[in-house]
Amino acid sequence: MLDQAIRQQIIALVHREVVPAIGCTEPMCVALCTAKATEQLGRQPERITALLSANILKNAMGVGIPGTGMTGLPIAIALGALIGRSEYQLEVLKDLTPESLERGKRFVDEGRIDIQLKRGITEKLYVEVIVESGQHKASAIIAGSHTHFISDVAEIGHPQQKAEAEIELSLRLVYDFATTAPLDEISFIQETRTYNMNAAREALKGNYGHNLGKTIDRPLSKGIFGNSIFCHIIARTASACDARMGGAMIPVMSNSGSGNQGICATNPVCVYAKENENTEEELIRALMLSHLTAIYIKQSLGTLSALCGCVVASIGSSVGITYLMGGDYSRICASVKNMIANLTGMICDGAKPSCSLKITSGVSTAVLSALLSMEGKCVSSQEGIVDDCVDKSIHNLTAIGANGMGPTDEMVLSIMTSKGC
Repeated sequence: MLDQAIRQQIIALVHREVVPAIGCTEPMCVALCTAKATEQLGRQPERITALLSANILKNAMGVGIPGTGMTGLPIAIALGALIGRSEYQLEVLKDLTPESLERGKRFVDEGRIDIQLKRGITEKLYVEVIVESGQHKASAIIAGSHTHFISDVAEIGHPQQKAEAEIELSLRLVYDFATTAPLDEISFIQETRTYNMNAAREALKGNYGHNLGKTIDRPLSKGIFGNSIFCHIIARTASACDARMGGAMIPVMSNSGSGNQGICATNPVCVYAKENENTEEELIRALMLSHLTAIYIKQSLGTLSALCGCVVASIGSSVGITYLMGGDYSRICASVKNMIANLTGMICDGAKPSCSLKITSGVSTAVLSALLSMEGKCVSSQEGIVDDCVDKSIHNLTAIGANGMGPTDEMVLSIMTSKGC
């Protein structure tokens, strides 16, 4: 068993990175920043200017805003100013009512909101909101993570920005912690099941996004996929994503700033554990393995990147499923390498309803990678970017996502902002 001090550091890290969120985290981050600026102004603003990094713009352009039936940033910003409370963090808009929604729509229609690309910064997650009323003005800035407020642009990259030093993880440390920590210390991770499986159930009550989860559950799909654990895994995961991207007013448990990553790290593990009749302890440890693996990968990838987050979270779910299949550390390493060999290069082209398609691709690969690993099959270091060392393989993946795919990110945003014949 790991030393208690190390265990407490890891637990604190998981608590910081696995948190509830309503809706897509990028527009909620902008709404949160708007709420904070409005609170500092002390009155309802008459004008709002939002200066955003390219990655925030990309991820917030086409996603549904919970409870509004609308997409994009303007309504999120308006509601952040009108009813948002910064103490709610990424659930900032949970007090939404039909009346406040109508006020928000009027605020947008009156042209009071100006959204611009923030120039001259390298930080991928950056939100600056300036609110004005008469001669009064106030502002707020979030940078680095979705709820991290800073006082000035000069603080970006400063050591004080990360006051709480993160423990440096490795896959071995992740595995040892998740499989040996006292159960009462890690049982809180079951909250991810409560939130994210509930989101999958709620999706069945409405028509959200592209209804991919419902489609997989229909007779035609069952004729193709069968009534199998595999089919149920992708259906429950896609359903939760459908609801979240489609604007359902339901919270999910996010991972590393992404609700979809939280869903993808949770639902496949929960469905497999239930249908495979694993014990409650096995499920808890598998969920911790899945979520902590995703957190580990994001440490070197960064909060926002050109690499689709479902790649990261699906690696986590593959690790969790491999554990539930009875896999040891060597089998888990094999599942990670198998995932990296397959999904490297899946681009993020913004948060949107069709994210459920990408999540399904990731989760399908997660199951296949776990099955291969249990058969003793592992992609070798002679193939692609996979290395003999599993941690080096992970860092090869994150180097491509964080550095190599930069021009791809720029091109994706250019295409997204210049559509039309």
